[in-house]
Amino acid sequence: MTAEATPSLVEATGGPAAAGPSVRGTKARTRTAYPRYVAGKLGGAAVSLLAVLVTSFFLFRLIPGDPVKYMTGGRQVSAEQLANYRKEFGLDLPMWEQFTDYCGKALTGDLGTSYQFRAPVIDKITEALPNTLLLTGTAFVLYTALGIFIGTRSAWRNGGKSDRINTGLALTLYSIPSFWLGLLLIIVFSVGMGPIPGLFPTGGMESGGEEGFAYVLDVAHHLVLPVVTLVAVEYGQTLLVTRSALLDEMGSDYLTTARAKGLRDDLVRRRHAVPNALLPTVTLIFINLGRTVAGVILVETVFSWPGLGGLFYQALSVPDLPLVQGLFFVFAAAVIVMNTLADLIYPLLDPRVGR
Repeated sequence: MTAEATPSLVEATGGPAAAGPSVRGTKARTRTAYPRYVAGKLGGAAVSLLAVLVTSFFLFRLIPGDPVKYMTGGRQVSAEQLANYRKEFGLDLPMWEQFTDYCGKALTGDLGTSYQFRAPVIDKITEALPNTLLLTGTAFVLYTALGIFIGTRSAWRNGGKSDRINTGLALTLYSIPSFWLGLLLIIVFSVGMGPIPGLFPTGGMESGGEEGFAYVLDVAHHLVLPVVTLVAVEYGQTLLVTRSALLDEMGSDYLTTARAKGLRDDLVRRRHAVPNALLPTVTLIFINLGRTVAGVILVETVFSWPGLGGLFYQALSVPDLPLVQGLFFVFAAAVIVMNTLADLIYPLLDPRVGR
């Protein structure tokens, strides 16, 4: 057979010559698949944000109570004065007009004016946000690291004594209401019980009057119990998700091959099993990261922490409709944005996603 006949024979039998266009077509589809995937996720996030905007307006108008009467402080006022209050905050307008005005302003970043504070809602949110991020951000780092570390160890020693203890403890703590655990910690470690003295403040963020490094230590002292409460309740979820994902990976052929090559179990776990098992954990991490902006309403309320969660509880009691609506929108938007980011990162971790 001549050399000239070889290419045509290979092409006719479906060899490399025939495979070339197919490979190029696959690469072209891969290049266009990710932009379509991104556009779809961003479009879904935009629709979700719009739905939250609409829901936040109508949902909280079902709360019983008259904000105008709250603004009068219980004083006897004339009908004319009540009418002036309603006109000042636009409560005298028809519902549809209030809704269109709210949506129009919200799209420009104006979330309205708080009834009780007589200040822009966005200013109150900006003021309380750093306090929430300090509390929930610290807890997030701790319970995420703790959950992943113990989750991988438990999965690798599946069925062992340490695995049973860790899993049982995680399930128990995860099922405990955070506010109940917070109250229990206050009783034991703040008020004191029996031989245990009161070691920590009962609430607040600072004692007052401290400056410099003493102020930092004072804030850290107030931070201990609320952070312990959040870590104790939240780390179990990360542990269980990480453990379950890693157990699914442990029977894979590539791990058997890695062991057959002589790699130690520790290296097999760290370099091969854990990275491939982290996809579900990545989703959970981003959702929890969104929740750090929302804070934990009950925990902040129990410990009188001056963050967004405590502000939301305070606004609900009025009801301060602009502040409640603005906080609800910020809470939901943070979770939606972080969940969308997780979806966009997925294809970078696993190229099969988004094709």
